[in-house]
Amino acid sequence: MGELNLDLIIEPEELAAQLEREELLIVDLSSPQNYQSGHIPGALHLPFQALMAGTPPAPGKLPSAGRLTQVFRAIGLRPEHHVVACDDEGGGWAGRFLWTLEVIGHRTYSYLNGGMHAWRGAGLPLSTEPAEPVSSAIEISIDSAPVMEADEIQQHLGEEDFLVWDARSPQEYSGERVAAMKAGHIPGAINCEWTQLMDPQRDLRIRSDAREFLARLGIDESRKIVTHCQSHHRSGFTWLVGKSLGFDIRAYPGSWSEWGNLPDTPVEQ
Repeated sequence: MGELNLDLIIEPEELAAQLEREELLIVDLSSPQNYQSGHIPGALHLPFQALMAGTPPAPGKLPSAGRLTQVFRAIGLRPEHHVVACDDEGGGWAGRFLWTLEVIGHRTYSYLNGGMHAWRGAGLPLSTEPAEPVSSAIEISIDSAPVMEADEIQQHLGEEDFLVWDARSPQEYSGERVAAMKAGHIPGAINCEWTQLMDPQRDLRIRSDAREFLARLGIDESRKIVTHCQSHHRSGFTWLVGKSLGFDIRAYPGSWSEWGNLPDTPVEQ
């Protein structure tokens, strides 16, 4: 049958046509209730907590390589798999999961555009049978290329070709809402809240004019971009959108919960 040739962003009908393929691994990061009430046949449920270290003050940081190995073995990831991720919230957890695949060097993956909203909206089959994973013995190593940490961001601040994309709400960005010791944003960061890139008229698919919309804000392919939110959940989606547009984009998993609590990080309000 040849290789599974799916783009990074795929539509529900494209996925529906491939459900029987052995090399397909569908991972659903919806809430447990939503998964149980109906999911894509064969899709495995992965609780989003598995993607985060969970330790304060920066719970969004990457788990250890050992912990990630356990997670990916438990869902049965194999090198030959083409992974498709979906969720029930427009792409935050699915994006975070695909970014994690990038971090472990597994680069054959897709996002189901609009996730479960779009799948249900298309009237495609649903299953209430939980899928049973077949565990694997995959070996993983961490590739730091998709990651940017606080010290590296500090080194690049002020460079013409460097850009911080803040995916939080305008209230968090302005410092009006305080969610760490310090409030505000990384100096020079451009704010584009993650939900602005979803189209509520089209089952939360990525908005079709995303490139033009971002360019008007000053976010485009001419710069090296790092994206963050409070815990690298919302910025899982902004990373994914940037990647789908061909941007040179990385993510800062410590995000504001780390930056806003470090003693020496500069902050703008």
